[in-house]
Amino acid sequence: MKIGRILIATLAITVFEAVVGAVTCGGVFNWVYQLEPVNVWKPMEAPGVTYYIGAIILNFIFVLIYAALRKGIPGKNKLIKGLVFGLCVWAVGMLPGMFATYMFMTVAPTVIIYWTIMGLIQSPLHGLIASSIYGE
Repeated sequence: MKIGRILIATLAITVFEAVVGAVTCGGVFNWVYQLEPVNVWKPMEAPGVTYYIGAIILNFIFVLIYAALRKGIPGKNKLIKGLVFGLCVWAVGMLPGMFATYMFMTVAPTVIIYWTIMGLIQSPLHGLIASSIYGE
């Protein structure tokens, strides 16, 4: 495994998440967090160091799994493989989590739909970043 490329891809995905999160959740779509019930949210400021440490660890695992499975992922080239990998992660990771959130938590359905759509967009892009940097 190319550990240097895994680390670079990890950092690239983390920076991508931070920028997209600031623009979407912190900006354009901030209104979804004003929907009732609002008492489920912690007071929000900029994410702290603990958030970024967690994001780096999770993104490292994402890229590590991509690197381990890349030869078995369907697709004619590395970019398609990255997109397919991201879609698979979304399907088996995010969808069950959003279903459970809807069924067992008091969160506005609009927020769950927003998170699900954002995941459908971001997860394949994470895979694309991982595949672009990690390579064949």
